[in-house]
Amino acid sequence: MNLASAVRAAPGVYVGAANVIAAVMLLIEFGMLRQALARDQVRLYAAQSALISVLAIVIAADRNLPDLYALAALSAALKVVAVPMMLRRLLGRAAPDEEEPTGVAGSQTLSPATAVLAGIVLAAFGFFSFGGLGIRGPAAPATALAIAAAMMLVAFGLMIVRRDVASQAIGFLALENAISLAALVVAAGLPLILETAFLFDLLVAVVVFGMLIRAHHARAESLSTADLTRLQG
Repeated sequence: MNLASAVRAAPGVYVGAANVIAAVMLLIEFGMLRQALARDQVRLYAAQSALISVLAIVIAADRNLPDLYALAALSAALKVVAVPMMLRRLLGRAAPDEEEPTGVAGSQTLSPATAVLAGIVLAAFGFFSFGGLGIRGPAAPATALAIAAAMMLVAFGLMIVRRDVASQAIGFLALENAISLAALVVAAGLPLILETAFLFDLLVAVVVFGMLIRAHHARAESLSTADLTRLQG
């Protein structure tokens, strides 16, 4: 009887895959906090976005939702290929010498080690606070949802501790990935048209951030937002 109960309590492939993918995505977000160069953050964002597509495929296979295969393909094309390519092109035009560890590394308000420690505190707060809500059920793996909440807070932290437009944009995109993760594990059965609308919103955000990066660099000849903290009259 106890053995049967243990078998019933064992997590399935979907729950295990969702939890592992969510944990790896959170680790990648810590990598974004630690990286000094925005180009490296773009690479990590592409890897994180690829995991979203993998999770969509796993859910599609587990729940027999063929629409999610199309969503995984669209997400990969936009988040893994198009958005990182656009960001690299903007960085190449706005800061062609960014590969030198000046400027961008100086955009950190905290040292990389301190930023990661602060991220761990934020992640722990989000994980245990959201986990305490007691949300359960086969459609919403509790651990994956709690990790998604932790990712949201870490993404906010990334936008706060960095003083350059590019890193702040990447923090916003990482926040969108966290929301996508929560949406997949909670409401994977949404109609494809609604799920595609979220990707369109992401594309609009990327265009807006692209315009901000170009306008700020044209005005200040830098991607740093440090001067924006001082009132000028």
